[in-house]
Amino acid sequence: MDLEQVMAKLESMQDEELAVELLADLNRSSAGLGKLLLNLDPSLSTQEWKNLCDKAQKEVDEVVRKINQAK
Repeated sequence: MDLEQVMAKLESMQDEELAVELLADLNRSSAGLGKLLLNLDPSLSTQEWKNLCDKAQKEVDEVVRKINQAK
């Protein structure tokens, strides 16, 4: 699912409070992933960086799943 579809789903949700909460979760999780992808922490080994990126991607995927399941 692309960002346009996710945003359309959030905009069409009847529960505006939930939509705002899910949008905040999406912003937080995608910002965390973005920072990791830039890899600005030279103290991380490649494997540590990859593990953190995988975990951050799973968080983003989980938020998107919650958005898709919301009414």
